[in-house]
Amino acid sequence: MKQYFSTPIGRLRALGFLEGSSMLLLLFIAMPVKYLMGEPALVQSIGMLHGILFVMFVLYTLAVSMQQRWSFFRITWKVLLSSIIPFGTFYVDRKILSRLDPAEAAAE
Repeated sequence: MKQYFSTPIGRLRALGFLEGSSMLLLLFIAMPVKYLMGEPALVQSIGMLHGILFVMFVLYTLAVSMQQRWSFFRITWKVLLSSIIPFGTFYVDRKILSRLDPAEAAAE
């Protein structure tokens, strides 16, 4: 697991997992609690966390794409789009980022 944090793509994958998880928590736990039970506290706290992770994911995606010289039309836009679709970051991790990460190849 430590090898994933040693590469920029590995760090992006970890950040994508956190961002995607926070989105799912917000959509499937915090929002129903707010609207079904009238308790907005979870939306406020998880929403803030998700917002921070979302911005970090977008900025880090752009930084990694410039560093790795990704084609915007082949890779970068797909990774960016994944951050606004539920389960998107998990899909992109599996289909795109895991194939680009040298740490993934070394682990096999």
